[in-house]
Amino acid sequence: MSMTKKEQRLRRSRQTRVRIALQRTARLAVHRSNLHIYASIVSDDGTQVLASASTAEKEVREQIGVGKGGNVSSAALIGKRIAEKAKAAGIDKVAFDRSGFAFHGRVKALAEAAREAGLQF
Repeated sequence: MSMTKKEQRLRRSRQTRVRIALQRTARLAVHRSNLHIYASIVSDDGTQVLASASTAEKEVREQIGVGKGGNVSSAALIGKRIAEKAKAAGIDKVAFDRSGFAFHGRVKALAEAAREAGLQF
C-alpha cells in the first residue's frame, strides 16, 4: 500500500505535533503550496490562531507582486511578518512546526527570518 505525497507529509507532521503539545508552548505552523506560503501561530492548547501571515494577503501581494509567493524571498518576508504580529500579540517563544515539510528552501527562509525578527524557537 503506497501513500500519496500528502499522506507521507502528514504522517511526518504527526510526531512533531505530539512533541510540541507536550511543550505547552504556542506553535508556529507553516504550510507551503506551489504558489504561496502560510504561517500561523496556534495557541498552546491548539484551539485558536493567535497570529497569521501569508503570501495570499492583499498587502503582501502588493509588495511581492502577483504570483510571486512561491519563492524564498517572499517566504523570508512572511517570516518577518509573523514575528512582528506575534510580538504585537505578546508572544516571543514558539515551537516551530514545519508540518512535515523539509527544513530547506522556503521553510528554512521563513524560520530564519522569524528568528532574526526576534521570535525564539
